[in-house]
Amino acid sequence: MKQLLVTSTRKLLPQKAVKLVESGYRRTRAKVVAARYGNPAHNLKAIAVTGTNGKTTTVHYINEILKEAGYKTAMFSTSTIEVAGEREANTLHMTVASVAEMQRFFVRAKKAKVDYLVMEFASHAIDQHKLDGVLVEMAIMTNLTQDHLDYHGTMENYARTKEKLFALQPKYIVLNRDDEWFDIFDKHPASGQKITYGQHADAEVRIENIKLYRKGTEARVLIDHQTKLELATALPGEYNAYNMTAAVAGAYLLGISVGDIIEGAANLEAVPGRYEYVDNSLGFDVVVDYAHTPDGLEKLLQAAKKLTKNRVILVFGATGDRDKDKRPIMGEIAAEYADRIVLTDEENYSESADAIRHDVYKGIEAARGEGKTLEIAERSAAIEKALSIATKGDTVLVTGLGHQSSRIINGKSEIWNEVDVIRKMLGDKTTRMMPNTSTGDGSLNSAEPSS
Repeated sequence: MKQLLVTSTRKLLPQKAVKLVESGYRRTRAKVVAARYGNPAHNLKAIAVTGTNGKTTTVHYINEILKEAGYKTAMFSTSTIEVAGEREANTLHMTVASVAEMQRFFVRAKKAKVDYLVMEFASHAIDQHKLDGVLVEMAIMTNLTQDHLDYHGTMENYARTKEKLFALQPKYIVLNRDDEWFDIFDKHPASGQKITYGQHADAEVRIENIKLYRKGTEARVLIDHQTKLELATALPGEYNAYNMTAAVAGAYLLGISVGDIIEGAANLEAVPGRYEYVDNSLGFDVVVDYAHTPDGLEKLLQAAKKLTKNRVILVFGATGDRDKDKRPIMGEIAAEYADRIVLTDEENYSESADAIRHDVYKGIEAARGEGKTLEIAERSAAIEKALSIATKGDTVLVTGLGHQSSRIINGKSEIWNEVDVIRKMLGDKTTRMMPNTSTGDGSLNSAEPSS
């Protein structure tokens, strides 16, 4: 009856009115729930990282730098939750948890007497007032690219939602000078200091040089035309040089010493589900990554191409009940950069898995990638196929689920840990056969792609 009343009310009221009612309800609920827990976030200084891609990694970099500098931290990221050094996997299947769950996290952080909260601020959480009442000491922008248009409607609306974080005029603001949407965020002043980063000539924290390695990255960064930092990280890819530099810029504003910044960045050995290697002795690399946006997939594939001696074999799909427009775009990107593609299911939620793959495949067709594409709906079988055709010097990329410990299939949650699944397959493969280094071209001709 209650749901019927809500649905009827939605139909009767104009969309703008519904939005105002929902916003008012969420704002009030956030205040009530926070008060119930004693408003634990009121006296905690938060470093808020927002953007489409790179939030999780940037949060991890900041967390490591702060700890190296002697600060006690609490971190809440898509992959990991940590309070005063005690770490656990984020199994909540969301970047920002429910209002009540977040308040419980703030209570833990307050009891631990942390110096800083380091958090991702997702656009949904901002729009839904989930983090109202958090004292944002610093706001950091990674980038803005296509995602969540099923929710926001347009890129302009998406940008305006992110913009709300900077409109709070936090003490410190850190912006990506190379980002296409930079001007929208730059118009908001910080109550203290603002700094920009990137390769742009006007960036105050300027990336002068990037060296890419199979299992790491080096970057030379110049701050304010005078302080030069030689940074090294275990995370590969140019995009991770940007994530690291965003964290470095923020740490610099906080007055953290150059030595602690360099050491802290180097301390980050891995981020779950972010260019995460699955070790094996078969002569090729296997990498799990969360890439689930066009920009994220493109940057991942570009990095893999630079770091791979032979072929890049991509296993990927798309999520159901989400932005449908990005699916063919991701298909085109896959066809442009990957040498072999295995199109598979990711998590369809309540949508038809066949329809999702069909949307992605349209992009592959548009880029004339059908000849190097095999469609295998069942994800385990798709991964096994990719591993079976991999030869020495290849990289097998398995994307979309990353760190997740479960996935939603036909409305039901099922246990799924990508790394564990692949480790078992690699173990079985190792016992069955030696790596093929002399014969075989990894042909996909054993099956025809479907359209």
